[in-house]
Amino acid sequence: MTSAMSLCDATLRSTPETVSWGWISADRAPVLRVKSGQSVRIDTVTHQGLNTTRDPVAFFGAAGVAPGEVLKDASEIYRAVRREDGAGPHILTGPVHVEGAQPGDMLEVRVLDVEIRVPYGVNATGPGSGFVPDLLTKAEQKIIHLDLKRNVALFARDVEVPLAPFMGIVAVAPPPRLKRVSTKPPGAFGGNIDFKHLIAGSTLYLPVFNDGALFYTGDGHACQGDGEVDGTAIEISLTPTLQLIVHKGAGKSMNWPRAEGILPAPEANHAVLGAIEEALRCKREGVSRAILFNLCGHGHFDMQAYIDYFAGKLTDQQYDEAELAMALAGLPSVKAA
Repeated sequence: MTSAMSLCDATLRSTPETVSWGWISADRAPVLRVKSGQSVRIDTVTHQGLNTTRDPVAFFGAAGVAPGEVLKDASEIYRAVRREDGAGPHILTGPVHVEGAQPGDMLEVRVLDVEIRVPYGVNATGPGSGFVPDLLTKAEQKIIHLDLKRNVALFARDVEVPLAPFMGIVAVAPPPRLKRVSTKPPGAFGGNIDFKHLIAGSTLYLPVFNDGALFYTGDGHACQGDGEVDGTAIEISLTPTLQLIVHKGAGKSMNWPRAEGILPAPEANHAVLGAIEEALRCKREGVSRAILFNLCGHGHFDMQAYIDYFAGKLTDQQYDEAELAMALAGLPSVKAA
């Protein structure tokens, strides 16, 4: 038993009854209730491998994954839960009702631990995906095996990527007037921020819009660059252990989430997140030129080159169909004299 498991106050499994496919809802009944300050261990399941016509055992088995290594809850969710028209692609676990949280408050989410559930993940791309959406002509899903003992992803021959697992979606429910929103675009409520620094030891702060906050998480990543260049990271099923703390009235002035502890001690830097449009168009142009210059010789484009470039260094975190880009401003902590 890990220290995170022994210290958590509650456990929330991912089952057909506790997950939401594609929606962050303000009108969904809570699947768990906790008190402010308590920690909860939350199982999550990636949508990759469940969004195909083959069941997860067959899908992952085609890449050499043994049936016993496929999560039972993934198979159960595949059989029982359907993604509605208009819904986002991600499978989230929640919502968790945090006692005492009210609109205008702030929810502090301390990331105590992020556990990898399976020794493999998926990188997926295709037409309409990533920073250069018109570059590809067919979809591609690459199953990437992990060496958990050495803490690396076996990305390609002679290419290993260090693991740094984090949750791509960390959210409270949106304002009640919206009822529910797609999991794809981020917002003031958090959501699909894909902020790679939310590893164990970091903290995210979210403004609260509903009684109980109604907390969701999902879209696990084994690792990611500074942006999902080809549309995804190494998507994977994770189990985060999170401490949820309510700060009364502290969310009234918040327009977007902010994070803390995103760099190793002693910096303990802060990050303020926001949405911008122009940066996305600039990054698309830059990524397109970099791929064509560095990876595509003699006028021929190699799909694998785009996949292999997904961990490229960008400062934008996420984009959506409305052409919003998540951007951050890092600020060092200032200690009182």
